[in-house]
Parts: sequence; C-alpha cells; structure tokens
Amino acid sequence: MLLRRPLQTLTLPLLRRHLSAAAAEALVSPADHHGADPLSPPYDYLPGHPRPDPKHDEVILAVPRASSGRHVAAKERKAGRVPAIVFEQENGQEGGNKRLVSVQSKQIRKLVDHLGRSFFLSRLFRLQVWSEHAGQGELVESVRVLPRKVHLHAGTDEPLNVTFMRAPSSALLKIDVPLMFIGEDASPGLRKGAYFNTIKRTVKYLCPADIVPPYIEVDLSELDVGQKLLMRDLKVHPALKLHQSPDQPICSIIGSRAPEQKKGK
Repeated sequence: MLLRRPLQTLTLPLLRRHLSAAAAEALVSPADHHGADPLSPPYDYLPGHPRPDPKHDEVILAVPRASSGRHVAAKERKAGRVPAIVFEQENGQEGGNKRLVSVQSKQIRKLVDHLGRSFFLSRLFRLQVWSEHAGQGELVESVRVLPRKVHLHAGTDEPLNVTFMRAPSSALLKIDVPLMFIGEDASPGLRKGAYFNTIKRTVKYLCPADIVPPYIEVDLSELDVGQKLLMRDLKVHPALKLHQSPDQPICSIIGSRAPEQKKGK
C-alpha cells in the first residue's frame, strides 16, 4: 500500500502500521537516511525488512537457442538443458525483445530445490548468455532477471521450461511474494490450543526491481482466538504496491484443541 503523504508529516504510530518498528524509526530520523525518500528512486531496502541473502547469489549460465517447438525442446532436455525464454518487462508482465535460450537443468533443479519454488520465483539472478556451453565463447548478454515461471515435471520435479523477465533498476515487476509466518510460540491463541489456519502463502505486489523482497514476514505473536490478519496488515516497503484486495485474509486463529484432547483422554 502506497503512502501518499510526505514522510515529514507522518507520525511514528502511523508509519508503524505499514512498516516494522525499526524501519519506522529510521524514516523519522533524517540523520540516519540523509533525507532519502523511500517512495522515490533510487530505491533501497529499509532496516528491519527482509533482503536477499548474498549466499544464495548465483549466475545462471545460458546459451542461445535458434528455434522452439516440441522436438527442439525434447532434444534440449535429452542433452541436460532446459528451454527458456527471456522477455523485456512491460507493466509488470512479459513484453517484447524476446530471446530464446537454454539453461542447465542441474542448475535450475538445484536452485528450485534449495530455495523452494515460490522463493525461486521471487528472487533476482544474473543471467549470462554465452555463445558456447559452460560459459565459454563470446558473452552475448549479461542481464539481471526475475524467474517469471518454471514448469516442473509432475512425477520427477525435473524442470521442463523456464521464463525469465529482464529486471533493470527501472523495471516494475509483478511478483507473488512468499509469506513467512513468525511468532507462533508467542501467539496467545495458539498457546491456548487453537488452530492456525493458513489462507494465503503468497501475495501479489508490483515491486521496483531494486527492492524485490525475498519474502514478507507475518507476525503472529499478538494473534488470539478468532482473530485474523488481512493483506492490509502486512508490513512492506512503502514503494511496493499491493495488487490484490487489501481486505483479503491471509491467516486466522480458529477453534480450540481442548475438547479433542479431553476425548482422547
């Protein structure tokens, strides 16, 4: 949700409704940010918000692919490569300037397995397109990309094809950002034996490419029985624009295990 009022006029309690406590404190302290406006480029991650872990940074190596089609795709997969497409972005969607490439199946499988599918699709990578395999020959293109789609085999989870979208600093990317639930141990409702009901695992945002969140933390530490959290309750960078109804619930605390436990006894 975008904040339209100038930051200088926002009070700390109002900022805390949209940001973490650390980020709110930083925004009302000009000395800490030297007067930078988080709603205007160049963008940067705010204190207290998740940012990509550098240990997961990896260059994805690719080679040009002359044509598409089922027979070409089958030949590429047999050779241990995954057919892929690289698009320009337009309004958060795939646009023009399409390039057909192939990437190493082992590398994509490793990234998806290690990060998880949703987290793989919300992380930026450096894609290098070389004229020959294994990063050899002439460097055709080196660009930051967002994995837009990945199609996995239903039985083996082997990657079948991947769609990448170029992500320069000027890009606005429509991303299903994964949710990470924290504070379960402190939740009053869960401590009473109630159930945690997960309604959404990702939320769609339009994100400036320089501040794509790897995930969004959802704090359950104050949630009691019968209470729920809505999309409007998520604390994100103010430059991210929610692309779903802010009134949609993402989780709730329901019922109680007490009666079932008594029956079991």
